[in-house]
Amino acid sequence: MTKEGDSISIDNSTFLKLRRLYLLAFLLIAASIVIAQILIQKHLNSQLNDSRIVNIAGRQRMLSQKLVKEVLYLNNAKTVDDRLAHAEIIKKDNETFLNAHIGFQNEFSELRNLIRTSQEFRLLFAQIEEDHHQIITICSNVYNIVVENSQDSEVLLSKRLNELAHVEGRFLRKMDEIVFKYDAVSQQKVANLKQIEYVLLLISFLILLFEILFLFKPISIHIKKVIADLMISKGEAQEKAQKIEELYIAKEASLQELQHLNYALDNAALFASVTREGTIVHMSKKFNHLLGVESRDTQVKFEELLQIEIGEQQTIKELLKGKRHSIWVGELQVATKNNEKLWLEMSIIPMNHLNDNQRVLILCNDITKRKNSQKQIDELNEQRFKEQVNLQKIQASQIVEAQEEERKRIAKDIHDGIGQMLTALKFNIESINASNIENTEVKVGRLKDLLGTLIKEVRAVTFNLTPPELVDYGIVPTIQKLADRLSDFTGKKIFFENKTNFKGRFDSLVETNLYRVVQEAVNNSLKYAESNFILISISHSAQVLSIVIDDDGKGFDPEKLVETKNETGMGLFFMRERIHYINGRIFINTSKNNGTRITININLPNS
Repeated sequence: MTKEGDSISIDNSTFLKLRRLYLLAFLLIAASIVIAQILIQKHLNSQLNDSRIVNIAGRQRMLSQKLVKEVLYLNNAKTVDDRLAHAEIIKKDNETFLNAHIGFQNEFSELRNLIRTSQEFRLLFAQIEEDHHQIITICSNVYNIVVENSQDSEVLLSKRLNELAHVEGRFLRKMDEIVFKYDAVSQQKVANLKQIEYVLLLISFLILLFEILFLFKPISIHIKKVIADLMISKGEAQEKAQKIEELYIAKEASLQELQHLNYALDNAALFASVTREGTIVHMSKKFNHLLGVESRDTQVKFEELLQIEIGEQQTIKELLKGKRHSIWVGELQVATKNNEKLWLEMSIIPMNHLNDNQRVLILCNDITKRKNSQKQIDELNEQRFKEQVNLQKIQASQIVEAQEEERKRIAKDIHDGIGQMLTALKFNIESINASNIENTEVKVGRLKDLLGTLIKEVRAVTFNLTPPELVDYGIVPTIQKLADRLSDFTGKKIFFENKTNFKGRFDSLVETNLYRVVQEAVNNSLKYAESNFILISISHSAQVLSIVIDDDGKGFDPEKLVETKNETGMGLFFMRERIHYINGRIFINTSKNNGTRITININLPNS
């Protein structure tokens, strides 16, 4: 108790001592600040008086110069009224000049003290007093001369003007000397104030240095030591409290984790614990809810609760009774209490105990949605397969129908063209009479023309079937020749443009299908588009060849046209099938009254 009391007493005495030292230091700083402010304020007041003294001195100089100027104006005045007006101004300025001089000496205490204490200033003011008196006297005489208007006033004015100019110059010089000397005195006062300020600043720095060395530094060392001890004690206490808190939190977390785990397993997992005989020890709430049973309904055997067939129940019994060391996994269809069919993926996991009382953990996963989805997928696949088979049948019948139409067209071309020409050729040959030479020559000429036409018709038919240029030169020259021949036959403007100067070759099957698609597109445009021109353009990149067929015809709706079974719809269908067969792509861009663009893209052989 005595030790604690001594410690408290020592602390109090220390703080009292520090308090006194702080108070002394603050008083010294405050005193230096107050003294500095007093000196500065005094000097500022003095500076204000000094500036006013200089201002009045300047005004005196101005008034003296103005008097001289007014006397000059008066001397040069032509009329009596002008002279009198200038005389009144001189009188007024003369009175102002007199009053200002009196105030200049008597208004400011600094100036009076300076005149009283300085011999030099006293002498200067005595001299300037004499000059000032002469200026006042001369100006008064000038006024009187003008007012009296005597006969010799001109001579007197000139004389007074000369005297005034002489005295005014001397007055100005003396006044400048007074101002300069007073300015020197003011500068000396400023220099003295600076020295005092430097001394006060030095004293302030010394006081601050004293406080830093003998007050702040010892106190900061002491406080730092005390705070360090407190921080050590605090750290030790916090460390112990932290360990206790961590142990408590870990314990609470473990308990909560076990509770959450049990709750999660019971509400989120389908599991059951059964004995080898099939008796249910525990079943999760989610399993009960899935099967639609209550806890009291789980007194029956596990396999009976699932409401499965007798054979499957026997399989479950054998799996439960057998001493297994591996996990059995399988799929099982069960029925709920409401006779709802469910599919479960079941895992039977054996659990060994020390007393040889083996139990079995059964984990299940509801796969009903997956099974139903798989069933729907199977049904959709079966339906899709049937649709594909039907589509292939339809396509096959359409292909056969198209082949028959093509055969009919070829037969018609041969019968109507070549057949008729051969018949005409036969009749012309039979009608030749060898005895009539002139008639024979005419008929032979007709036969030659008919044979030429027949040859052209045969070439046209064979070109429509399989152009020989396609095998010899490739797709580009063949399409160009197709455009030229159709343009000649129909009179339509059919243009061909090889934009990138493509000269490559494809497999004969690819070239044949490309040619047939282009031929079909151009023929459809000629038959149905009512266009002014058709443009076939070819371009290629490093990977793709692109063939574009453009026309400015009336266009059509491709979706509606494909649904119909007329010739144009079948043509588009076969165009798509041919391009699909050679692994190409076809794009049809058309609308009513906006023309049609068919684009065919196919990969180059080396890409």
